[in-house]
Amino acid sequence: MPTQTVFITGAAAGIGRSTALKFARSGYLVGAYDIDETGLASLSKEVVAAGGRVVTGVLDVTNPQQWEERLKEFDAESGGRLDILINNAGILVAGRFEEMPLEVHKRQIDINVNGVLYGTLAAFPYLKATPGAQVVNLCSASAIYGQPELVTYGASKFAVRGITEALDLEWAEHDISVKAMWPLFVDTAMTKGVSTGTTNSLGIKLTPNDVSEGIFKATRPSRRVLHKVHFPVGIQSKALSLGSRFSPAWLTREVNRRLSHT
Repeated sequence: MPTQTVFITGAAAGIGRSTALKFARSGYLVGAYDIDETGLASLSKEVVAAGGRVVTGVLDVTNPQQWEERLKEFDAESGGRLDILINNAGILVAGRFEEMPLEVHKRQIDINVNGVLYGTLAAFPYLKATPGAQVVNLCSASAIYGQPELVTYGASKFAVRGITEALDLEWAEHDISVKAMWPLFVDTAMTKGVSTGTTNSLGIKLTPNDVSEGIFKATRPSRRVLHKVHFPVGIQSKALSLGSRFSPAWLTREVNRRLSHT
């Protein structure tokens, strides 16, 4: 069987780095991309030391041309396979909506939403050429219900949810499945110093390894009867996700109001 491949954005640190190492140790050719060249260099050394194979490159996910270039380079190394695209790159900025500069709002949308759109579109020919290809988008439990002090971040993840659901239906004819991972707050550089009503209520309990394990399991062949698109990560996310499915809208709002201390 040809070596399977995975292309990961935001791979220099946090969830992306943990995911790159997980797949490399499992025999995948890993494409690891980020704007952090130093982080990528240390990741490459760690993968090689573990006996894995990795291709790295600088990728600003808000730059469509760089997407085209990095995917073309990875295709040359992978022998024409792109089994899994993982749209992991993202940023989170917390604070009151009206106090946040416009550029901060725009930056979150550009990376969290446009980065997913640009990359998934550019990757389509490579995914289509690979039987059983998958796209994994990093969503968030913040997309279950809008979170005070995380307004634009949550909105960006609602958008990722919609992209995932629609493309999973649209691309089924091409044998491409599209999935969303739903962690709550994860202990990475992105959440350092973040203090909101919700983070204070629920804490920041997940690790990057928790999420990378969830991603790996979500991409394994499954015998489940019903097709699955959304994958909550961690007990809290699973409970919130399950509760939102069966509780009336007013109750979901009230739970979120209390958790966020608003």
